[in-house]
Amino acid sequence: MDCYTANWNPLGDSAFYRKYELYSMDWDLKEELRDCLVAAAPYGGPIALLRNPWRKEKAASVRPVLEIYSASGMPLASLLWKSGPVVSLGWSAEEELLCVQEDGVVLVYGLHGDFRRHFSMGNEVLQNRVLDARIFHTEFGSGVAILTGAHRFTLSANVGDLKLRRMPEVPGLQSAPSCWTTLCQDRVAHILLAVGPDLYLLDHAACSSVTPPGLAPGVSSFLQMAVSFTYRHLALFTDTGYIWMGTTSLKEKLCEFNCNIRAPPKQMVWCSRPRSKERAVVVAWERRLMVVGDAPESIQFVLDEDSYLVPELDGVRIFSRSTHEFLHEVPVASEEIFKIASMAPGALLLEAQKEYEKESQKADEYLREIQELGQLTQAVQQCIEAAGHEHRPDMQKSLLRAASFGKCFLDRFPPDSFVRMCQDLRVLNAVRDYHIGIPLTYSHRYKQLTIQVLLDRLVLRRLYPLAIQICEYLRLPEVQGVSRILAHWACYKVQQKDVSDEDVARAINQKLGDTPGVSYSDIAARAYGCGRTELAIKLLEYEPRSGEQVPLLLKMKRSKLALSKAIESGDTDLVFTVLLHLKNELNRGDFFMTLRNQPMALSLYRQFCKYQELETLKDLYNQDDNHQELGSFHIRASYAAEERIEGRVAALQTAADAFYKAKNEFAAKATEDQMRLLRLQRRLEDELGGRFLDLSLHDTVTTLILGGHNKRAEQLARDFRIPDKRLWWLKLTALADLEDWEELEKFSKSKKSPIGYLPFVEICMKQHNKYEAKKYTSRVGPEQKVKALLLVGDVAQAADVAIEHRNEAELSLVLSHCTGATDGATADKIQRARAQAQKK
Repeated sequence: MDCYTANWNPLGDSAFYRKYELYSMDWDLKEELRDCLVAAAPYGGPIALLRNPWRKEKAASVRPVLEIYSASGMPLASLLWKSGPVVSLGWSAEEELLCVQEDGVVLVYGLHGDFRRHFSMGNEVLQNRVLDARIFHTEFGSGVAILTGAHRFTLSANVGDLKLRRMPEVPGLQSAPSCWTTLCQDRVAHILLAVGPDLYLLDHAACSSVTPPGLAPGVSSFLQMAVSFTYRHLALFTDTGYIWMGTTSLKEKLCEFNCNIRAPPKQMVWCSRPRSKERAVVVAWERRLMVVGDAPESIQFVLDEDSYLVPELDGVRIFSRSTHEFLHEVPVASEEIFKIASMAPGALLLEAQKEYEKESQKADEYLREIQELGQLTQAVQQCIEAAGHEHRPDMQKSLLRAASFGKCFLDRFPPDSFVRMCQDLRVLNAVRDYHIGIPLTYSHRYKQLTIQVLLDRLVLRRLYPLAIQICEYLRLPEVQGVSRILAHWACYKVQQKDVSDEDVARAINQKLGDTPGVSYSDIAARAYGCGRTELAIKLLEYEPRSGEQVPLLLKMKRSKLALSKAIESGDTDLVFTVLLHLKNELNRGDFFMTLRNQPMALSLYRQFCKYQELETLKDLYNQDDNHQELGSFHIRASYAAEERIEGRVAALQTAADAFYKAKNEFAAKATEDQMRLLRLQRRLEDELGGRFLDLSLHDTVTTLILGGHNKRAEQLARDFRIPDKRLWWLKLTALADLEDWEELEKFSKSKKSPIGYLPFVEICMKQHNKYEAKKYTSRVGPEQKVKALLLVGDVAQAADVAIEHRNEAELSLVLSHCTGATDGATADKIQRARAQAQKK
């Protein structure tokens, strides 16, 4: 353990800092880092270098080279820079490289040097040029802040949803500020800048002067400033050699340190661990690295090469031409276990395990000591936690073996934390590998980043096999894990233009099959975006959902194929969508010919035209010589469009002609009858007044009867051959509605009723006229006599008739109408008749 703590450096009495090597860089840089624009993404992200920038006069004629490396120095991309002068580089939260040009245009590149998009920071920036720029991260996304040649600031807090904000002017600012940075307070981005001994805070509304509390006197200029990873703390380096540390609100001072160096540092970044009480800042000069905090002493390192600092959530990455190192505060669990002469439970358990491997009895002594103090559970937890903070696999294994050894002596220690740590460390060690180059730490970066984001970053690096192995190892749901990664792989596969469409489609289908959560339409859309239309069509053949196939086929201008797919799906809404698209795309003749080859589509389009485009429907019927439907169309049109009787009759005549051509004589005759009825109704309106037009034949007869025009009604019935039964019903109903009982009685005696006389009884009772109803009961036939008597309420006589008929059904019907109080004698009479019938 003494050897293990050799690289620990104390900062004050309560914290140790250590620096260990992540990778030995093998990137063969031809120039110093100081001669390049450098950008390194957080969370162990990639490194971008722009070689031979325009600021280097001796290479002004050489075209710059943009190179992208993993954190281990493995090359990811290299391309000649063919655009304008670049002022600043930076990485977005999605690991996209933002290149801010002098003219205010920001070019966005992918991890492998593929151009994504570009956007401008506005006309004012274009006119005044860019002096300096910063890429910063907020909870909304990644932002860009610009300092123009007019010494004005413009920023956008989210490049994904670009909204430019022109910051207020700083009074009296005639030259570039000595230093500036972006702050995020209350979910709003601000600019903090130094002009001589003064600090100014710019928000969207105003420019305000601010003063750090407790700043040492004699400051005439601020040379450097740094904001912590979480935007909670601020560090200021003054020309007096003092480093002021406090909150970003500039209301609280944490500490101040005199480094006795007045030369401006190359870089200054925060190095602190979340939830730690220690706050430290790392300052880098040409050949010196200093860690300062709330302690009278500092930690100093000698830099053998030009180095670059990358702030992280729980430390600082430091890379140079030859090495990549990580500097951070030693976690509490590691400190308690490994510090010299430690008697912490975890330290004793680690020693006990080592002695056990040596088969020494000291193992039992250490275990007894821990158990007597009741700290064995704590010891196991300390070893598990410390294993997560270790970068070297051998130390991880040693601590986990100690934890596993201690668990054997505990009855109810939950295994979840131990198993989860083993899984997480295996994943971390896999991505930390030199060939992968993502040096994540466990406690904060891995947990902060989440496994889903880590998988996304592996996919961005096209490390599909490793990503799939991690998903299978962690047993992630297929939709969130393997399926999603295979879909990304397929989208990358379609971009390989040196492979034939047939081979690519076959390879994708063999690999994906029916994997749940994979959309072939999304892959086909990517293929179409790459200019491989035929490949996209082949991939769509594997897509089981027609609703996903059709929109892309329409986008690819394969409308007829889209129509076939929509019809196969049986989804009428989908078919309508394609039909409307085809209608706008094709001329009228080609559109109709396409419909003729698709009967289902033609039928659906006719349904659409019935409600939306009647003239088009007429053209369709004419083209198909469909005289039957054409006749029906003219009949509907005669009532929908024509108001004049002449126009309506003309339309009906056209319909009749169409029906004759269709050899539908019944429809033709019915149409001619309707024409005759319309002409007659117009004549009746002219002669009698009132409203007759558009009434049905029955309603016309009824209206005439109600108006007292019985002879005209009878004549109309003869002209249109209305059957006697129907005419009697019409007249009976009309006279009853008029309550013309005398005329109704005359009508009943005019001749023998073809409908019988029970309807007379029913109609009278419907009008609540029992007196008139009784007049017709005697004329009702024997088979309906009982029902008629019951309708008028003569239960006793109905019983006599039923007994006379000896009809069981009639007897039961009468019995159901008997009430206990008034018809008791009648009921007894029926029961006796039944009894006598049964005896016989």
